Amino acid sequence: MDLAQNHKLPSPIHIVTSCTCAEFTHLLQSLRQSTVVGLDAEWKPRRSSQPDSSPFPPVTLLQIACQFQVENSDEGPKSEVFLVDLLGVPLGDVYQPIKEMFESENIIKLGFRFKQDLVFLSHTFSTQGCEPGFDLVAPFLDITNIYFRLKNQNSAKRCSKDTKSLATVCEELLGISLSKELQCSDWSSRPLSEEQIQYAAADAFYLLEIFSVFQQNIVNKGECAASVSVGDDDHCRMMQSILTDFGDKIVLKESDKVSKNTKKKVKQRKSINGNKKENVEVSTEWQGPAPWELSVGGDGFPKFLCDVMIEGLAKHLRCVGIDAALPSSKKPEPRELLSQAYKEKRVLLTRDVKLLRYQYLAENQVYKVKSLLKNDQLVEVIETFKLSISEDQLMSRCTKCNGSFIQKPLTIEEAVEASKGFQVIPSCLFDKNLEFWKCTTCHQLYWEGTQYRHAVDKFVSICKLTV
Repeated sequence: MDLAQNHKLPSPIHIVTSCTCAEFTHLLQSLRQSTVVGLDAEWKPRRSSQPDSSPFPPVTLLQIACQFQVENSDEGPKSEVFLVDLLGVPLGDVYQPIKEMFESENIIKLGFRFKQDLVFLSHTFSTQGCEPGFDLVAPFLDITNIYFRLKNQNSAKRCSKDTKSLATVCEELLGISLSKELQCSDWSSRPLSEEQIQYAAADAFYLLEIFSVFQQNIVNKGECAASVSVGDDDHCRMMQSILTDFGDKIVLKESDKVSKNTKKKVKQRKSINGNKKENVEVSTEWQGPAPWELSVGGDGFPKFLCDVMIEGLAKHLRCVGIDAALPSSKKPEPRELLSQAYKEKRVLLTRDVKLLRYQYLAENQVYKVKSLLKNDQLVEVIETFKLSISEDQLMSRCTKCNGSFIQKPLTIEEAVEASKGFQVIPSCLFDKNLEFWKCTTCHQLYWEGTQYRHAVDKFVSICKLTV
């Protein structure tokens, strides 16, 4: 995406692994200079099968994106990203600098739903002797509130269902595509992969970029309490004006430090005791047979319905020629999903174990996908349902709508005619003698160019096909 070129991550990304390394000294210096910081944290996700040895997962990585003015420079503010490895750095050595930064009146802190991160961080530090942990972040600006301000919506009146993900906010405000595939990766494993480093740095850095958009917007609209022009060099005055009008804070109460999982389990036990259906043992293993199997009156062609949590898996299944539909509505209720799966004789694929409790509405039509990444999910589904994948099937369905292609390829002349008013075919393809294919449902055009070849090679490798 072209717009993403204007929002590149700063280089290098500083990884703080000990209190004696140069990056640690650099972090302390940057914090003293910073007027704005973006904050995020990562921890190893817990599996439902693991016993809860601690009420909260220990935070293993703290991301701090610093922004500060460079003296005698006309290039604007400078940004740097620090990844503090909390498995390598003694927590006692970083506790005080982090606490001072959290509470400094001179630094605006940015976060995306950061209260949960703060709860986990506080517990992580307090269990290692850094009492009483953290209980205050001020001044603070939540990126979610910034988003609604920029969209001219009253954040106080919005419904919980209107809450956007950080990826959506970045897409709408910055024009970048922010992948969240590594969100549930193992953040306790060392060394971190390059992909994890880039992912972690991006989550903090783009908070600064969104704040820059916010700054420009309020200056243009004249919303600051103090009148600040675009060319005004008094940066402190600008920041103070923003805090006066939009500043907030995070304060942790004692009740916040009690695990919500504990409360939830108590509530669930009461619910189970009062509802016989909840007493039914739920299995996450596939029981079979699938509704498309000939033995149960099916047509022999595998068909899946992927819920909104695993839309990426639906596209991967389509890429290997498997019929994979999405819910008919954007926010379906469980009964809607089960009804669609039953009517269309599909197996519902989900990451939500709660949906398994509705299996009595559509027997043998719900499967919980265990893998986290799309490639692994695809392999899991292929192996679980014993799907037969051949190279001829690859890229044989429309990844956009799940439709099938017309049986005969189009010539370049036919493709140009079919694309009029609908799709632009690059002129550089006209003399390459390529075959074009048209979706019978949405009429999207595809051609067997370089991108197609790369996709085929990718899925040949994932599916371990011999060619």
